[in-house]
Amino acid sequence: MTQAPSQQRRRLVDLAPLRVPAFGRLWVGGAIAGIGAQMTIVAVGLQIFDMTHSTLAVGLVGGIALLPMIIAGLWGGVLADAFDRRTVLIVSSIVAWLGTLSLLGLSLADTLTRGTDAAVPLWPFYLATTIATVAATISGATRAAVIPRILPADLISRAAALNGISIGVQLTLGPALAGVLVATLGFPVTFAVDAVLFTAGFLGIVMLPRLPAEKSATRAGLRSLLDGIDFLRQAPNIRSSFIVDIVAMTFGRPFALLPAVAALAVGGGAVTVGVLTAAAALGTFLTSLFSGPVAHVHRYGVAIARSIMVYGGCVAVLGLVVGAMQTGWFGTVGADFGAVNVPALVLAALAMAGMGASDEVSAIFRSTMMLTATPDAMQGRLQGIFTVVVTGGPRIGDLYVGILATAVGLWFPPLLGGVLIIALIALIMRAQPSFRNYDARNPQP
Repeated sequence: MTQAPSQQRRRLVDLAPLRVPAFGRLWVGGAIAGIGAQMTIVAVGLQIFDMTHSTLAVGLVGGIALLPMIIAGLWGGVLADAFDRRTVLIVSSIVAWLGTLSLLGLSLADTLTRGTDAAVPLWPFYLATTIATVAATISGATRAAVIPRILPADLISRAAALNGISIGVQLTLGPALAGVLVATLGFPVTFAVDAVLFTAGFLGIVMLPRLPAEKSATRAGLRSLLDGIDFLRQAPNIRSSFIVDIVAMTFGRPFALLPAVAALAVGGGAVTVGVLTAAAALGTFLTSLFSGPVAHVHRYGVAIARSIMVYGGCVAVLGLVVGAMQTGWFGTVGADFGAVNVPALVLAALAMAGMGASDEVSAIFRSTMMLTATPDAMQGRLQGIFTVVVTGGPRIGDLYVGILATAVGLWFPPLLGGVLIIALIALIMRAQPSFRNYDARNPQP
């Protein structure tokens, strides 16, 4: 009778990392500031579309920032290893905040001058967004490298699970609040709210202890970056964790298909896109919420591989649902409720939720492996390289689904991608015995 409540608590996320003051302040502040950052991401797209009525113009926000973001990720990792990480976080956060304030000023100017000869051009919005994105990328790589400095090793996997909750909250609340604020109070107020929420994240950073570079740290420069790449070449387990993530993101990113799926297969338009996107976020959130058992898992390589295989299976199920709708095996759009096929929507949402859940399991163990197996002197550079991986993989995935969906059909990229993910992960596990046998009790890069 007395053990049941304890066992029940262990099924839920472990809050022990939050009892470490430095991490607790950083986590709470980051979650609040992250909501504001997601608001700005949505608001920028809406503002540019309002100015141009061009989807291409909106798409250029990410396209223009991609290369600077990749460079910033690599260089930010170098800075995090060469200087005091608290200082790097403070400076990069202030620059990101200035980018948001610039967007606020530009939005106010656009509101006041719209339709006049003094109307605000588009390029300052791209410039301000790119500056904010670059600074946020440096801050993100450095923030991750801070974790092993402020937490004992046995709490890092639990901290990774808590970060999943934070990301889920940010991705859920941020876009929703942006939509409400833009519709009711306008763009300037939305950017202003982000600027205010930034304060919480900044306080969490300022209150960190000093985190100076190790005495053996190399000077910031190309040599330092190349040293990080050389280390990765000699770290088969961390390298394999990067490779399996690239496989999953290249062949299992159906988000670019969702507007077409909603219009041509399941029905429901923007509402369906919102439901499917929210389902993935809900899967991530629930997995993090019930992440208590992660502290008792030690075979990280096996856990990562199995979760990515489940991810591939969910991707394939989504392809089957879309294929069934397009071939008429599952009824037709609008057969059950208005313009939506409800059973198809439910199955697709379950597949997306499964993707979010399994991806979060993989993310918890991959991030913990990198944080515990990488020497502290290399943490920043490895986090920077990882930023390139998580930035580039999804964009390759968008290209993959776009080409195959156009050439064959909407159902083909997720169905083929799911099968490829399962097969390739199985091959990687056979080819990398050290990754397959990885034991967190003896972390080896």
